[in-house]
Amino acid sequence: MSAEPINPYLHEVAITAIIIKKQKYLITRRSLTKKKLPGRWTVPGGKLEVSDYINLPQDEANAWYNILERTLKREVKEETGLIVDNIIYLTSLTTLHPGHAPSLIISCTAKYKSGKVTLQKEETDKYAWVSLKEAKNYDLIEGIYDELEMVKKQKKSKTKLEWKRVDSFALP
Repeated sequence: MSAEPINPYLHEVAITAIIIKKQKYLITRRSLTKKKLPGRWTVPGGKLEVSDYINLPQDEANAWYNILERTLKREVKEETGLIVDNIIYLTSLTTLHPGHAPSLIISCTAKYKSGKVTLQKEETDKYAWVSLKEAKNYDLIEGIYDELEMVKKQKKSKTKLEWKRVDSFALP
């Protein structure tokens, strides 16, 4: 029996935040019970759900603005207990997993606003506020370190950069 073909127009949409607080970045470790990448370190975020907008007043006929930002704030609050603001687009990534719709992941930066880290244990089991240098000591999901590096470079240059793999052998 062959698998159903994947609809090329359907994507799972997720959004993540590199949360910045006093020159440090929040990273979280995926719970050991997660099916995808258990025990690996990442940044908070999650999937867009219809409930993120369907019951809100519409901004236009059958349309809602700023839903990704609302989704990210909800996900960060649920996963970490933190309130964030000043959400800025960083980059995007599409991943393919056999038998599933492609995932579009939108990576952003966000400023820590308030709260104390309180983890949602079924999602994440540990957290750390790290500098870019300290982040190298964690088993980060592929691409996360490159995004952290991108944030640092954007701060210095004050221009929008495109994601590129960081050369792990480059001298600092």
